Amino acid sequence: MKSADFRGILRPATDMKNMTKVIDNVKTCLPSCRVETLNNKEAQILVPDLCLPFTTAFYMPEALSINSQSYLQALFRGCENLVKESSTLNSGQKQLTLHKRSVHRLSEFEGEYDAVIVCLGAKMNMLPEICGRLPLRTCRGVIAHLELPDDRREAYPEGGPSILSDAWIAVQGPRSLDVGSTWEWKSINSSPNVSTDEASKALQELLPKASAIYPGIKDWVFTGARAGLRAMPPLTSLGSLPLLGCIDDFMGRNHSCKYWLFGGLGSRGLLYHGWLGNLMAHAVLSCNEEVIPSELTSWKNIKP
Repeated sequence: MKSADFRGILRPATDMKNMTKVIDNVKTCLPSCRVETLNNKEAQILVPDLCLPFTTAFYMPEALSINSQSYLQALFRGCENLVKESSTLNSGQKQLTLHKRSVHRLSEFEGEYDAVIVCLGAKMNMLPEICGRLPLRTCRGVIAHLELPDDRREAYPEGGPSILSDAWIAVQGPRSLDVGSTWEWKSINSSPNVSTDEASKALQELLPKASAIYPGIKDWVFTGARAGLRAMPPLTSLGSLPLLGCIDDFMGRNHSCKYWLFGGLGSRGLLYHGWLGNLMAHAVLSCNEEVIPSELTSWKNIKP
């Protein structure tokens, strides 16, 4: 294993069930998805003093830890560039504009747009037309930022991978780590700010999980925390599936495929948001909800 291959994400096997499941996934994953099965010695080349409960870890050298805010900003810039290129190639004027304004009701868009797609995550219930009508499960999560004191030499290895375990460790640098995340179900607190008491409870929950894999983290110092509110989809016989579809009936007026919902992407949203966005765009442009797989519109049959 060469140092040039470092970074990526390392997933230690934490129990037999977890190890069996990951091994099965490795066997069936796409050929383009590189996953290496490592023993203790091989894993410690990446991160010295790493502790593997089942002496096995799965290393994904091409996997990334993503800052969602930076990603969304880059995604919007990419869309802007695509619109400019499309306008040049097709000799037709196209425009993409970001407007920021406070909206209190969906009805404020009446007559202003051909279509409105609501994708507010956990803040869906802020709109009175939607409040209480979606089978979403809210969950607040806190992540902690840790830094290594200047008088400590045992920095995280340069190029060492982030770790995905019962608590994940996102490497920001040799002396800077983010650790997450807690799960506070039914919370409605969407503030990114974390109180001293909430931060203390989060550390009590996260540090034992993180130190079980990377014991050296006990020498690191807490420097801050931030939080977010997730909007998780309902549990069904098919799994936890996103909520997509037309919601004209929420408006109580005669509309023809004007109002649409895009939410409940859950923890895997980053993986398939592009595919789902493409489905939604085709449904909106064709005014046809049937373009969307019925599994993703079945939430309409679930009582909130």
